[in-house]
Amino acid sequence: MNPSRLRIALLFGGRSAEHEVSVRSAASIYHAMDKNKYEILPVLITEDGTWHEMPNGLESFEQPIPGPASSLLVLSQNPGDHGFHRINECNWEHIPTDVVFPVLHGTYGEDGTIQGLFDLAEIPYVGCGVLASAVGMDKILMKAAFINAGINVGPYFWFTKFDWNTDNKCTMNRFKNSNLPVFVKPANLGSSVGISRVDNAAEFENAVKKALSFDRKILVEDGIIGRELEVSVLGNDDPKAALPGEVISHSEFYDYEEKYLKDSAELKIPADLPKSVIEQAQKTAVAAFRAIDGSGLARVDMFLTDKSKLIVNEVNTLPGFTSISMYPKLWEASGLPYDKLIDELILLALERHSAKKEILTVR
Repeated sequence: MNPSRLRIALLFGGRSAEHEVSVRSAASIYHAMDKNKYEILPVLITEDGTWHEMPNGLESFEQPIPGPASSLLVLSQNPGDHGFHRINECNWEHIPTDVVFPVLHGTYGEDGTIQGLFDLAEIPYVGCGVLASAVGMDKILMKAAFINAGINVGPYFWFTKFDWNTDNKCTMNRFKNSNLPVFVKPANLGSSVGISRVDNAAEFENAVKKALSFDRKILVEDGIIGRELEVSVLGNDDPKAALPGEVISHSEFYDYEEKYLKDSAELKIPADLPKSVIEQAQKTAVAAFRAIDGSGLARVDMFLTDKSKLIVNEVNTLPGFTSISMYPKLWEASGLPYDKLIDELILLALERHSAKKEILTVR
């Protein structure tokens, strides 16, 4: 390892319905990283969960196909190793690593699972920790944290697969008391995967079946009439918020196709808002970030009603990170370019890791 450069393991792919989004985000990050500052170790996690060392080049993201068995990697759980082992036929070759940058959206990447692995290995990593990642991934627990912090959320209810299979009449009664349209969502997924807009009772059952194919917990939210705002947050104990952006959807809602396939939504960066609303949106975003004990980064999505009330919808602890994604674009509009944003995230990872090491784990 070149002592003048930090070795950054860039993890991408993953066992998630958001695998393809992860690859796109990682490609943009790799392209923007300063190769004079960083020695990059691209690590692909396949859809079946195997970890592979990839060539150090953009081709690894354009066609992410694992190489031979010699490319297999494992993260060492020995805290003294601080890195990976490359598995060869006769031995395990040690690859020390300074920071892991997990660009993993959704299940097993954004939900605290892999963050716990990094903590066990005592290796610095970019983004939120175990608790914030888990709460930020579970939209139901997230809303409970927001409510506890005094943050406005819209009307909602939730149920499990067991509830639906044993007594769906109760769920249907709750649905009938909702204000249409409602949005039926898997509790633990992002990028609008598995979400359906429901305008009548006939559509509800199919929407539930779709959501249950992705999760055992289902969230049902009343539709909220208002402007859809997004705010990027950056920092650890003293987080800052970027200027808000606005999403103007030209579909029934801002779904996966419109985000990643059609590219038809209109993004206003920054949003055209009065100064007082901008400041309130930034304050609300920071409060939501702190409510889940966030660190590193997150994007907070909210609605601005016609009565100038801000209603927080959710927080994304590892938002889309392509060069045209809202999170980096909002920071760019706020004076922090994409490459400098990456530098800051790596510094925040090292800062938080140093703070953790000061905490006693034994008497």
